[in-house]
Amino acid sequence: MNTLAWLQLAAFLALLLALAWLLAGVIDAVMAGRFALGQRIEAPLWRLAGVRPERESGWLRYTLGLLVFNGLGVLAVYALQRLQPVLPLNPQAFGAVTPDSAFNTAISFMSNTNWQGYGGETTMSYLTQMLGLAVQNFLSAATGIVVVIALVRGFSRHSAQSIGNVWADLTRVTLWVLLPLSLVLALFFAGQGVVQNLAPYTEVKTLETVRWETSTPAAVGQPAQTEAHSSSTQTLAVGPVASQLAIKMLGTNGGGFFNANSAHPFENPTPLSNFVQMISIFLIPAALCFVFGRMVGDQRQGWAVLAAMTLMFVAFVIAATSFEQQGNPVLAALGADQAANAQQAGGNMEGKEVRLGINASSLFAVITTAASCGAVNAMHDSFTPLGGMVPLVLMQLGEVVFGGVGAGLYGMLVFAIMAVFIAGLMIGRTPAYLGKKIEAHEMKMVSIAILVTPLLVLVGTAVAVMTEAGRAGILNPGAHGFSEMLYALSSAANNNGSAFAGLSANTPFYNVLLGLAMVLGRFGVIVPVLAMAGSLAAKQRATATDGTLPTHGPLFVALLIGTVLLVGLLNYVPALALGPVAEHLTLWAR
Repeated sequence: MNTLAWLQLAAFLALLLALAWLLAGVIDAVMAGRFALGQRIEAPLWRLAGVRPERESGWLRYTLGLLVFNGLGVLAVYALQRLQPVLPLNPQAFGAVTPDSAFNTAISFMSNTNWQGYGGETTMSYLTQMLGLAVQNFLSAATGIVVVIALVRGFSRHSAQSIGNVWADLTRVTLWVLLPLSLVLALFFAGQGVVQNLAPYTEVKTLETVRWETSTPAAVGQPAQTEAHSSSTQTLAVGPVASQLAIKMLGTNGGGFFNANSAHPFENPTPLSNFVQMISIFLIPAALCFVFGRMVGDQRQGWAVLAAMTLMFVAFVIAATSFEQQGNPVLAALGADQAANAQQAGGNMEGKEVRLGINASSLFAVITTAASCGAVNAMHDSFTPLGGMVPLVLMQLGEVVFGGVGAGLYGMLVFAIMAVFIAGLMIGRTPAYLGKKIEAHEMKMVSIAILVTPLLVLVGTAVAVMTEAGRAGILNPGAHGFSEMLYALSSAANNNGSAFAGLSANTPFYNVLLGLAMVLGRFGVIVPVLAMAGSLAAKQRATATDGTLPTHGPLFVALLIGTVLLVGLLNYVPALALGPVAEHLTLWAR
């Protein structure tokens, strides 16, 4: 890493921690029902909906409420796509989305994955973008936040049979956290030049006439027929971009209005907008770590979890940036100058925006894959083999390095429970975390939550490799083609949503396969986490003794990082060896 990269990373972390600390107080007050103005506004809403926020429920009823809520969201987004031609706010007269693509997209936005097998500006009407996708961005983010709040209540309460009111939790986090932040951020992005309108697409005259030829196959033995074409105009897609961009970043959703996502100048026009987008992705996940400390009554616990996340994040940023700055040996052999100097960024610039360079592109890639956000400002498919492996590994760890809003923290707390269990086995004592004994039931739930995503990724990749429909989508043969498939399944099952961009995934096979991976990867973790929250809330709080493992110091941070790396990553080592590692050895052996 060069000096500029270090300064960029330091500025990012400093601003992030300051803003997250401030936001944590707001989230804590809102979720605890201490926001007085909010209570007065909420009261008529509760009466209208027939909800009593003080009436809390156990984990099973809480889970069923979440499942019904998200199931209705899937149906709504699916219907909007299929009925798109007859609905308003469709100035480009886009047709109905195919059933398999609509199924995939509905599940994608419900599960906070936002995997996109389509081009947004060529497929979705304004109504579908706003009423379907943008709204679901709020609701899926709210789902992740309330799940982690319920889990933390399990640690903070004792001898309790309830973990909260799901409808009150969802309403509060949406109205008083996500919506105000999104409004402020949308105004900022619009001020930076991000498009925000409902106008039809604009046709402009280009400076130069573009000419190309198309070839038509002829009969056997006859030459192909060629036809010359030219164009002096270009259609510029516009629409309500800033409003969707704000919640897609804050909610770690990632689905872009434009197919090029945050590499598009209308979606990410300036270096400042790029920096703020990176901050907004990590803002709520970092704040929730402080909320965790506040709710359990020990801020050191939140700092310990945040420290583990931050240390891993910094290590991955150093790795990704360094690999990309090394450049491509194939281009070096052809005489290309890849040394960084005043005239060029140097290194591997393939697939990256010149206006952002290697440092900003690498940092964005690590942030978006660490935080379960599918937004990208560079093509990960064009990274070096090991540079591209860094985002892949971050997803395979279970999206716990900050992670998606809520999902990252409850995933890391699952690993924390595993860490204290391992420590208990080593010293021969009953493991306990935050005063709650970790027993057989909790470890069963932990095992399910940790193993469900590796199972989906590895089995799904094997199915794709062994079927003709799966192999047909591969753009590049060999190890890189395998990496494309592995990346797609890792992204879907871990609810990230980014893509290598080399896999043709908008087919019935991949739409169904990835759709199933997304929904099982989401709720295959949420259900055991909520079950664990219920069992922890019912337990008595045990008094700490001299034999109790402190969970707020450097030793625990190191133990937690080791558990994440060993338990979370070892499942994937053989697959990584067949993909990025094999490709790296092939590339550098030339």
